[in-house]
Amino acid sequence: MAARHGGWLAAVSAALLAGCAGMPTTIKPPVAGKLATHLDSAPAQQTLPAIGLIIDDLGEQRAAGERALALPGAVACAFLPHTPHARRQARHARENGHEVLLHLPLEPESPRASPIPTRLNRDSGRPELRRRLDAALDSVPHAAGVNNHQGSLLTQSAAHMDWLMAALRERGSLYFVDSRTTPRSLAYARARAEGVAAAARDVFLDVDADADAVRRQWQRLLRLARRRGSALAIGHPYPSTLEVLERELPRLAAAGVRLVPPSELIRIRGGAVRDPVRLRLADRLAPLVVAAGR
Repeated sequence: MAARHGGWLAAVSAALLAGCAGMPTTIKPPVAGKLATHLDSAPAQQTLPAIGLIIDDLGEQRAAGERALALPGAVACAFLPHTPHARRQARHARENGHEVLLHLPLEPESPRASPIPTRLNRDSGRPELRRRLDAALDSVPHAAGVNNHQGSLLTQSAAHMDWLMAALRERGSLYFVDSRTTPRSLAYARARAEGVAAAARDVFLDVDADADAVRRQWQRLLRLARRRGSALAIGHPYPSTLEVLERELPRLAAAGVRLVPPSELIRIRGGAVRDPVRLRLADRLAPLVVAAGR
């Protein structure tokens, strides 16, 4: 009898554990749309190097934003909160299959940085930080994730990053992309520690906005993806950047590289978070499996 119960318990527990291993992530999937025809749709392409691409600073300029939204493929769009065009263009982006992010202003190191009234700062109390975060998220509809605007000072604070990641986790299945505006950023590490799906930027396309410089950074992105299997870039809606992307994105398939949304890149890199309820169940069943096998 004990042997039969032990065998049954082991089988059920093994099935649950196996189910946990293949569970979907808690981050939101990309929305199928007219423009975001993902280059990884064919099974044979799943082994191709993958790149993710986020266009930051959207929402302030109508024409530049519309041009960014017209880029082909799974280009993600990050909108500054409370900007004139963020709400309408975020809806347009999602309708056309682009993943939407909140481009959240965080306190920078430079005292010369332009002031942003809604920015998250070190000297703000927790209630004020929460009010600003909630208002920012509410101003950008359909946000699947968050990345930081500036933030070279605040992202170095483990306490503030722990608070931010816990707040994002409470809001639901939001992921976080560390823009890495400083090499001392703790944002990615603290996101993972707090159970938030996360990735970190590898390449800035347009620190130098000259078109030739952008092309060189684009080629660097592709080399990184081929060497590591994946790479993540951030660009801005500058005319030179958009011109390079309009030319290069349609050539990705011929280059043997696939473009995926940030949520998929996080999954590829193993930075996604599995369902905590099932993981806890698996952890509790594991000792029973061991006991049953004794």
